[in-house]
Amino acid sequence: MTIEKSVNGAKGSRRNATIGPEKSGAGGALLFLLILSMLLPGCGLVFDAVELVYPLTRDEVTTICAQRQIRVGISVEPFRPFVFPAVYTDEGVRVTGLDVELIREVADALTVQCGGQQPVVPTLYLTRFRDLFIELNEGHLDLFVSSFSGNIPAGTPSGLWSSSPYFHGAGIGAMTRNLEIAENVRTKLRTQAGRADTLSAIQESLSGLTVAVQNRRSAHLYAEANLRGIRLLVCDSLPAAVETKDPHIDVILTDYPILQYVTKRVWPDWRLLERPDGSPLILSQESFSIVTGEEKRRLQWFLNNLLYRLEETGRLAQMRKRWLEEDYAPTRRATAEGLQLEVSKVPNHYDQGQCRMAGGRRMATGRP
Repeated sequence: MTIEKSVNGAKGSRRNATIGPEKSGAGGALLFLLILSMLLPGCGLVFDAVELVYPLTRDEVTTICAQRQIRVGISVEPFRPFVFPAVYTDEGVRVTGLDVELIREVADALTVQCGGQQPVVPTLYLTRFRDLFIELNEGHLDLFVSSFSGNIPAGTPSGLWSSSPYFHGAGIGAMTRNLEIAENVRTKLRTQAGRADTLSAIQESLSGLTVAVQNRRSAHLYAEANLRGIRLLVCDSLPAAVETKDPHIDVILTDYPILQYVTKRVWPDWRLLERPDGSPLILSQESFSIVTGEEKRRLQWFLNNLLYRLEETGRLAQMRKRWLEEDYAPTRRATAEGLQLEVSKVPNHYDQGQCRMAGGRRMATGRP
């Protein structure tokens, strides 16, 4: 794929632009205007004249409208029900989920913003979650959507921006296959005797256990900042954590809505850690956002205005309900409404990576 680089000023254009034969006319006009500048009594007049012939800047929404394409990053790792594994259909390889439906909403709104004559097509780029930040910072993506927690400390790297939330009520949850561990956590919370010091109880009950997290996700940042005395296992994906056989994993931490879905429909031998009253144990308060570049001001306002409208009309609530509460077959939804992927990306999609001790060696996942 050829990446067009925006030019942010006259100095940058002279340094970065490559002038081919097809641009010789514009280059000649620019040279003429620069010579003419010596005769014009004002820098502002020169700059305006140059920009009329050879535009020096173009905002990101205008670029999207001109190309009729928005480049969207999405994680290779599945975050059910936000991003499901890709499936083969009669119409090609497709991916679906709440985040994918949101991408459609963004593309449809951009089509209207761009005049409605031709559709703006979302082009999906599957990338490891940890690499989405790099791809966006380097200008290879316009935005990414992958159930990203935009309100956690150190969650959004420098140079990137998180939108208004499109999903509230997230947070870090925990699951285990060990009934003794589940009961131990409930007991520690019960002994708080009204102090409700969840962090202290979690620190004590998880001490000495092997705890798995996904690289760069909020649970990883939480564990590094708050948990002591654990053996921290950093995995490339949630499936990699579930499939790891050596070392034995006691607890997996990740986003609660994802754990809520997979413990009911994908891995029923895992169970959510709970409070003494039977309510789910949630370790943080988070919300999911769309991520784009820090400098993309017009796109930022476009996204925030769109999310406000979707929330105000009830559309986001409808999306959340149909993906988190309804019974459905993900493969059927992928066939009916999923977005298409390049076939070349699919093998990487099904490689869910490995796990490693924090700062240490890689572990076997038990896959053939």
